[in-house]
Amino acid sequence: MDPNRRQFLRGAASAIATTAAAVATPVSEAVAFGPREPKTLPPKAVGMLYDSTLCVGCKACMAACKQANGMPAEQPEYLAQWNEGTWDAAQDISGKTLNVIRVYQDGTMAQKDREQDGYAFVKRHCLHCVDPSCISVCPVSAMQKHPLTGIVTHNPDACIGCRYCVYGCPFNVPQYQFDEPFGRISKCQFCNHLQAQGKLPACCDVCPTGASLFGLVEDLQAEAEQRLAAKPGETYTFPRGKLGGDRPSHEAPIGHYQPHLYGEKEAGGTQVRYLTGVPHEKLGLPKLPDHSYAAVSEGMQHTLYKGMVAPLALLGGLVFLARRSSKTYGGEDPTRTDEEDASS
Repeated sequence: MDPNRRQFLRGAASAIATTAAAVATPVSEAVAFGPREPKTLPPKAVGMLYDSTLCVGCKACMAACKQANGMPAEQPEYLAQWNEGTWDAAQDISGKTLNVIRVYQDGTMAQKDREQDGYAFVKRHCLHCVDPSCISVCPVSAMQKHPLTGIVTHNPDACIGCRYCVYGCPFNVPQYQFDEPFGRISKCQFCNHLQAQGKLPACCDVCPTGASLFGLVEDLQAEAEQRLAAKPGETYTFPRGKLGGDRPSHEAPIGHYQPHLYGEKEAGGTQVRYLTGVPHEKLGLPKLPDHSYAAVSEGMQHTLYKGMVAPLALLGGLVFLARRSSKTYGGEDPTRTDEEDASS
């Protein structure tokens, strides 16, 4: 490599490092939430309380979700010929499956909701984050959050198929239909079309035990805290369908819960909360920080580009190096001494 080119590249790298150092302190503050304040629950935020100890794995919620949202049956390849492909056996959410029940198994599986030699069910779909990363990364606002209910929806007419939401979601929820010629993003939208008609989300509507319970997030939070405060084995009255609704409830012994309500703080909080008897990580619920990734990334961007200081500093450094390099190529090397010029 030409010495002058090497010198230019080294100088450019130095200019970039200098620019980064100049904004290092604000960036570190941005990582701790920065100038972008975390968002809070909308005034009438609705959500779901999923109690894993009440779930019996019947998958009625999966069937109802498929029917309510017009999603086709999905099978793993080894079951593709079973009953001419009409038997739905989706193993995870995908472009064709918005909601799935998965099972945790350990050892002899002798007892439900036990980490060792036990088993447990977990429901997987969109958690409708309070401060969603999918909305933050979407360049065309195809992902939106309802200002009152907080439901996170996707508008396929606005979507350009960049799939940033797929990579940005910490729960890996949005899925792209790769097997379709005109693929689109699929995700649970909490049956917003049914809610607009005064109905419940399909999964909560058909759940026979109340494991999936619909309601206002604040009310669901209070219900969860009440269950956590109860003693394991104590008789408890569990509502079904909608919290505060008119459906018959049922009495059963309270489960042995993990002490933390998942979704209360994870990634800035979600509108779907989980009560489980098995550690969350064992059920595929990722361990996440309390702050929203969207708040951090946007805070860093706002800091770096505030007043265009960082880009202008970098541009100025590169212009200076370019001019210095042009003088060198023109024969006016500022690094040469008078003795070197005389000897040449």
